[in-house]
Amino acid sequence: MLGQGGDEALLRRARRGDRAAFDELVRAHTGRVYAVTLRITRNPSDAEDALQDAFLNAYRALDRFGGRAKVSTWLYRIAANAALDVVARRRAAVSLDDDAAPQPAALTDLFAASAQRQALEAALAALSDEFREALVLSDIAGLGTTEIGELLGIPPGTAKSRVFRARTQVAELLREPSAFDTVEGPR
Repeated sequence: MLGQGGDEALLRRARRGDRAAFDELVRAHTGRVYAVTLRITRNPSDAEDALQDAFLNAYRALDRFGGRAKVSTWLYRIAANAALDVVARRRAAVSLDDDAAPQPAALTDLFAASAQRQALEAALAALSDEFREALVLSDIAGLGTTEIGELLGIPPGTAKSRVFRARTQVAELLREPSAFDTVEGPR
């Protein structure tokens, strides 16, 4: 990934119509932006759709980037919005057609068979959208609570609280049952 100065230089060039500069920006950030969209949508196909939407939206919004945040932070916010839009469209389609089944994960997702990964995906799916988004931006995109707060339009303390509560909920959901959890009464 490029440094912030490199990202800003590419963004300036892209604003002047240099498509190669925008392509380079896309290549530099595709992996992490995809990780954000995948964690929010929880479906590789939807994540790819959101990824494409995110970069298209970023291209259209080049002139609106104000420079108050890092270019990467700006891209993650656009990606999170695109992913949430895809999720909303999917929910709307499912609610309109009760017989519609969710699309299966792509066979190319090598980690889908992992029990740990499945448990983590299930735990993330159990979170509310606001907690899942905060956790993804923190732990996948690597943003700090100040940046998360700016992206979500909430105070940094609220962002910190959401990340903490999301981690606590995920940890509880992933916790292995112990012998103390199955205490039997007298026989």
